[in-house]
Amino acid sequence: MTVACTDSDHEEYQYLNLVRRVIENGESREDRTGTGTLSIFAPSPLRFSLKDRTFPLLTTKKIFMKGIAEELLWFVRGDTDAKVLDSKGVRIWNGNGSKEFLEKRGLGHREEGDLGPIYGFQWRHFGAEYVDCKTDYTGHGVDQLQECVRKIVETPTDRRIILSAWNPAAIPSMALPPCHMMCQFYVHVSPDASSKNRLSCLMYQRSADLGLGLPFNIASYALLTHLIAQVTNTEAHELIIQLGDAHVYKNHVEALEKQLERHPKSFPKLRFKKELKSLQDLEQLEYNVKEAESDFVVEDYQSHEAIPMKMSV
Repeated sequence: MTVACTDSDHEEYQYLNLVRRVIENGESREDRTGTGTLSIFAPSPLRFSLKDRTFPLLTTKKIFMKGIAEELLWFVRGDTDAKVLDSKGVRIWNGNGSKEFLEKRGLGHREEGDLGPIYGFQWRHFGAEYVDCKTDYTGHGVDQLQECVRKIVETPTDRRIILSAWNPAAIPSMALPPCHMMCQFYVHVSPDASSKNRLSCLMYQRSADLGLGLPFNIASYALLTHLIAQVTNTEAHELIIQLGDAHVYKNHVEALEKQLERHPKSFPKLRFKKELKSLQDLEQLEYNVKEAESDFVVEDYQSHEAIPMKMSV
């Protein structure tokens, strides 16, 4: 039996209460991986404040910050080679980039680690013809991320500041279709020229693994919003996440019940150590757990111990 989360203003309880709801009331469903899930559809959105450099890195278990930072910067660079992440000790894409997995997807002609036109490729080269993970795509396709930056600066009330990874024509070529498939930025225009505009992000996620994936996704899009705020001279304000299929893998239930017994700690803060003025600056960012070797740091992160969960591929 799961433990009810106490009433609190702490935003992490949104996540914990959602996990509890899915475990107790979710529909039992088969899934692509063969593991089996408990699932609900379209729960209420999760909302996280990003004000005053707040970074919603969950605290009821230790989160792999290096993986979050390296993967997001890999997306920003438009990279699709899982071996690049692996070389940095981030192995979250290795299962989907294995030769066996690629062959099951009908992509056995690709070299191991070549994930196809996934997130970063769509963000930076939407519509370009994908060849392989080694090809230089400079100047090819639509650079959606650059367009978002331009609109935030030049036309902040634009209702089309959208970043989409969902490209139906390219999905058969992807090792894994995008789960967090699109986001929309919204600029809260300041009525006073002496204060900065504020930047919010709404992300839609068609499929959310609540145990392993969602904590990662929350932090990733919070970091993305902070990064885009830096290069557009705005202030990060809020992250909103709307889920479609919100599910718990059945082999994660025991671990998550342990997590539900814990109480959140204060969210950490983000601090950037260098001025960021362009996407090129973002592409050159480096993150390191050693503060002296990192371009940005997570300050005052205190968490409960890690809880191992197996990733379903």
